[in-house]
Amino acid sequence: MTTQEKVVDDVIFQEKGDKGLIILNRPNALNSLNHSMTKKLLPVMQQWESSKKIVVIKGAGEKAFCAGGDVKVIALALSEPGGEKVGREFFYDEYTLDHVIGTYKKPYVALISGIVMGGGVGLSVHGQYRVATETTLFAMPETAIGLFPDVGGSYFLPRLNGKLGLYLDVKLAGIATHYVSSSRLPELTDSLLAPGDVDVAKILDKFDEQDSSVEFSLAKNLKQIDYCFSGDSVEEIINRLKKDNSEWAQGVIETLGKMSPTSLKVAHKSITQGKDQSLANCLKMEYTLDYNMVLKNSDFQEGIRALLIDKDQKPVWNPKTLADVTNEYVNSKFSPIPADKQLKLTPKNKL
Repeated sequence: MTTQEKVVDDVIFQEKGDKGLIILNRPNALNSLNHSMTKKLLPVMQQWESSKKIVVIKGAGEKAFCAGGDVKVIALALSEPGGEKVGREFFYDEYTLDHVIGTYKKPYVALISGIVMGGGVGLSVHGQYRVATETTLFAMPETAIGLFPDVGGSYFLPRLNGKLGLYLDVKLAGIATHYVSSSRLPELTDSLLAPGDVDVAKILDKFDEQDSSVEFSLAKNLKQIDYCFSGDSVEEIINRLKKDNSEWAQGVIETLGKMSPTSLKVAHKSITQGKDQSLANCLKMEYTLDYNMVLKNSDFQEGIRALLIDKDQKPVWNPKTLADVTNEYVNSKFSPIPADKQLKLTPKNKL
C-alpha cells in the first residue's frame, strides 16, 4: 500500500490506499476552523465519499481537535466594507460541510482529543463515530460571544437525554461513541487505516476503555437539570434555578448572567424548534439566524471584542436584559431571508 500525502497549509490530506486521513493543521491556533480550511475540506470529503472505505479526521498537536470557528476573523471583517459577504460565505460553506458529514455514506471517525468547541463540534458530532480521550474538553460557548449553538447545535442538543443541553459528559451524555486513552490514539489510527478490509465498529469496540461502572459526572444533578431546563422560557429556567438555590444552581445563574440576553432567547427557541427537525432543516434555520442576527446585530461583534480582542471580559449587550428582549424581537431573527441568500443543500445529501 502506498501513502500519498498532500499538505495544503492548514489541512493535511493523507490517502492510504482506499482509506483517507484528514489532519486539521493549525496547532498554534488550536486548529480553529477558517474559511480556507472549509473550502479545502468540502471537495475532498465529497470525493472521498465515493472513493474511500473509511475517513478519519484528527487535529494536529496534542492540545485540540478543533477549538471552533475562527470567529475573530469574521467579527473583524464585519467592521469593513463587504464584511457581511465574508461572514455569509464562511457560514454557508461550514454548514454545507457539516451536512455532508451528517449524511456521509462511509464510516467517518473523528478523534476528538483535546479541545472540541463550536466549529469543531460540527466536524465531529454529526459523524458516525466520535472517539474521546481523557483530554477531551467539549463545549458550545456561543452565547458568550453573542452567537447561538450553531453547526447543527439545534439538531443534536435537544436529542440528548433529558434536558442535558450544554451540560455534557462527552461519552456518557452520548456525544462520543467511544473512549480511548490519548496514548493509544496512534495505534487506533493505524488499525483503522490498515491495508485491506477493516471492521470499523469492531476495531473501535476493541479499543474502547469506558468502564460501564463509571457514574455520569452530572448524575447527582440530572433531576435538577431536567426540572430547571424544562422551563418554557429563559426567564422560567432562571426562576426555577433561583428556587433550587443550590450551589450548582447559583453557579448556573452566574454563568447565564454573563451571556448575551438575545443569544440566550434565540438559543432556547432554536433548540426547542430543532427537536422535531432534520439536520438539513436545522442548518437552514441556523443560517437564517446568522443572516438576521450575527451579520446584522452588534452583540456578536461586541462579544468577540470583549472576549477575544480587547479581552476586558465586559461585553455591553444590546438589548441589555432578558426583559428587553421581546418575543417579537426574537421572532424577527427567525424571519425568512431572501431566496437567493438561503442555505441550499444538495439533493444527494438531503435527509
